Amino acid sequence: MSENHHESYENMTDRQKNRTIWSVITASSLGTLIEWYDFYIFGSLAVVLATKFFPADNPTAAFLSTLATFAAGFVVRPFGALFFGRLGDLIGRKYTFLVTLLIMGFSTFLIGCIPSYETIGFLAPVLVLILRLLQGLALGGEYGGAATYVAEYAQPHRRGYWTSWIQTTATAGLFISLIVILITKTTLSAEEFDTWGWRVPFWISILMVAVSYIIRKNMKESPLFAKAKSEGKTSKNPLKESFGNKYNFKFVLLALFGAAMGQGVIWYTGQFYAMSFLQKVMNVESAQVDSLMATALFLGTPFFVFFGWLSDKIGRKAVMMTGMLIAILAYRPIYDSMFKSVNLENKTVAANGITEKRTAKIHNDIATDSLITFHKETLYTDGTLIKKDSIVHWSPSGVVMKDGKPEEAKVSQSLQLSDDTKWYLVFLVFIQVIFVTMVYGPIAAFLVEMFPVRIRYTSMSLPYHIGNGVFGGLLPAVATYLVTTGKEAGHETWYLEGLWYPIGVAGVCLIIGLFYLKNKNNNLHD
Repeated sequence: MSENHHESYENMTDRQKNRTIWSVITASSLGTLIEWYDFYIFGSLAVVLATKFFPADNPTAAFLSTLATFAAGFVVRPFGALFFGRLGDLIGRKYTFLVTLLIMGFSTFLIGCIPSYETIGFLAPVLVLILRLLQGLALGGEYGGAATYVAEYAQPHRRGYWTSWIQTTATAGLFISLIVILITKTTLSAEEFDTWGWRVPFWISILMVAVSYIIRKNMKESPLFAKAKSEGKTSKNPLKESFGNKYNFKFVLLALFGAAMGQGVIWYTGQFYAMSFLQKVMNVESAQVDSLMATALFLGTPFFVFFGWLSDKIGRKAVMMTGMLIAILAYRPIYDSMFKSVNLENKTVAANGITEKRTAKIHNDIATDSLITFHKETLYTDGTLIKKDSIVHWSPSGVVMKDGKPEEAKVSQSLQLSDDTKWYLVFLVFIQVIFVTMVYGPIAAFLVEMFPVRIRYTSMSLPYHIGNGVFGGLLPAVATYLVTTGKEAGHETWYLEGLWYPIGVAGVCLIIGLFYLKNKNNNLHD
């Protein structure tokens, strides 16, 4: 890109600049939204995918394996940040995040094409893992490119406001993924969705990617990078300048430990762990969890822009640190209230509220044996409905023995919320989304302003993706493990054990941020 593009942008009126930046935000946001959508359908469908790509004999281990595969995509993101960040500082923002879009899109589409574990055995989880790693690499390069691109078009005094629109894409991507899954589930029968319908959200993404690619292809390079390139001021070795230079590396570490890691765990607690907690710990029906989460996210999303705007007025640090502090103090009371809202001890069974039936079918693998399902539904006076299935393996000679004892029945239970409880839980998740918007709304502008144009893409991408990819991405697996071990150990509040991870990480980040970050927004690097 030549100097001319920078000069023509600088000579525009404020009204023309606003029109230009809206087109830039639209193009950047569409691609980023799709990439987040791609990433989240895997997380949103983790419970279903556990039964498709992993051995079915241990459901808890299969679910943890799925979360670990999900986390692998996050852990690899810093490597994507290094690779694509370097590329973005060498050849430009536009072309780099065009490549990341295509890698992400095709990886997601192919996950929807992989045969199940029953069909191809251990090759299924291996292929899923490879594609998840490609997704993670691509996303590692995507966010830094989009945030840098928008920030370099924005007027410095409104940078928090303009970049906060990019921040909405992550939540919007999760929101759209939940809506697509919800529509697919309600359109198909439960059996159809379980057999092949879960693949549909993965396939749909390829159409969205095609549209985004066409839009991004027609974008111009950012004016600040175009100017730096025409003046020969771009970096020859972005990695060395970013991490080999002690002065700059100090700011990379400060960005990570003073902001990004706390933001990462709060983001994933409010959006992913809340969903996992509702499904796995509270046993709420999957479709209700999806609609509940979608409602809370829809209501909370505008606050990304509000807190981005507020950070232009009072400083990025003040907004982000306040969000972290409130989240740390509020998480345990919020999750305690969530869990107790479905406590059956405080509910009364309705008159004629219990129905039971028994069905039998031939065993899938043993023609002489049967699988007997004992189905029980309990309706409570407030509208809460408990569905419980116990599946027993039965042979012609009676109950099947295993290791000298009757084979354990496979028990599954789901809870259908009453309307009052559902809206109460929407409110509690919405509060968590507000915490997310406080820490996440200003962070793009905050990170961009810490580093000079010549190494901005590389320097900001790494701390962001370690904070979100490693500290945040590991949260579902670590929290699930802590809850499981807490329950096995017999802790009274075992369901709150998973929160020690985000509280601890955010607490360390808050202390470092309060002491070492400056509150004044920095525009010197432009």
